[in-house]
Amino acid sequence: MSIHQTAIIHPKAQLDTTVEVGPYTIIGERVSIGARTKIESHVVIDGITQIGEDCEISPHCSIGLPPQDFKYKGEPTRVIIGNHNRFREYVTIHRGTPTGRNETVVGDHNYFMVNSHVAHDCIIGNHVTMANAAALGGHITLGDYAVIGGLVGVHQFVRIGGYAMIGGGAIVVQDVPPYLIASGNHAKLYGLNSIGLRRRGFSKEEMAGIKKSYKLIFRSGLAMKEAVKQARNLSGHLPAVETFLAFIETSKRGICR
Repeated sequence: MSIHQTAIIHPKAQLDTTVEVGPYTIIGERVSIGARTKIESHVVIDGITQIGEDCEISPHCSIGLPPQDFKYKGEPTRVIIGNHNRFREYVTIHRGTPTGRNETVVGDHNYFMVNSHVAHDCIIGNHVTMANAAALGGHITLGDYAVIGGLVGVHQFVRIGGYAMIGGGAIVVQDVPPYLIASGNHAKLYGLNSIGLRRRGFSKEEMAGIKKSYKLIFRSGLAMKEAVKQARNLSGHLPAVETFLAFIETSKRGICR
């Protein structure tokens, strides 16, 4: 274990022997950190926080501190972070609340750019990218491979589906279905994230099915239930289309249009 002499680590913190800790970093009592994770200078990790293997945490990050929620009274909530995540400078990840999920969860292989923020009770999937100064309110869900542009603000309780892309500076106040592009204030939908889907190996058949469903639901003028029904019949029950339609059917905040 490589720990700088100026770092302050609670004796009860659980760090793998291969963890590196830089100068002036502070690690609290109930923190556990997995193998080969590298923590640079001036980082604060506190609360009940679990960080996996092979993560990289840049200077001045803050992970596991109390949520920005007036109802929170110091209850033992937590942060769970998976493997192979990269946190650039000044990233903040807050722990959950007892009125939410009790935990904030980050999956694997995610990239959080400078000054991005993940609020309490958020659930982040795998291979997500959050660009500079993007901010998530509480209770937000991001699906796998979602891309959140710089300076984006996402309202509490919003869901953003897998493989969706949110353009820089957008203000997102309703759910964004998987596979789509959204941008603007307030965010509107601008069709399929075609380049992203091709890069991730989606077949022409899958992309065509998603596109047909998108047009039926958002451009046909049909009522939502009828449009979803017709889309399901036309798609041949492709798994990607089923995911798209199920997301829409389960929305509680409503869908961006």
